[in-house]
Amino acid sequence: MSEHLPNQPGQRLARGICRAFASLGWETLLEYVPTRGLRVDVIALGPKGEIAIVECKSGIEDFRADQKWQGYLPWCDRFYWAVDADFPVDVLPDGMGLIIADAYGGEIIREAPEVKLPAARRRAVTLDFARVAARRDRRYRDPDVRHLEG
Repeated sequence: MSEHLPNQPGQRLARGICRAFASLGWETLLEYVPTRGLRVDVIALGPKGEIAIVECKSGIEDFRADQKWQGYLPWCDRFYWAVDADFPVDVLPDGMGLIIADAYGGEIIREAPEVKLPAARRRAVTLDFARVAARRDRRYRDPDVRHLEG
């Protein structure tokens, strides 16, 4: 069986993050849009309903070009940076979680502080997570269904 690896470094990190979270009992979505103008690399839903967002940075240039990450904080209980082992982690902001990852997995190096979402926001994000996951599953199983969607 051949293994499909994503081409882009950030996509490889995201794959490893999803594997790491799966090993902890969390479910993940890639490129999730919590609100107009924001697209997170990985959002994860934990077994107790907790919500984490992971921003994957493939290099220092990628990190310096990112101006939107603080906009992700109101959409999660925990926020993590995910980088590879060669990334200069001292440039990352303090007070955020840190995961070192590659295409095959990842390890939480620094746990993200928990800032609990308000109940209404949690419900909205959880419901949207479920709807996005179901829509992606349907499109995967029946690519021609798009013409039926409203």
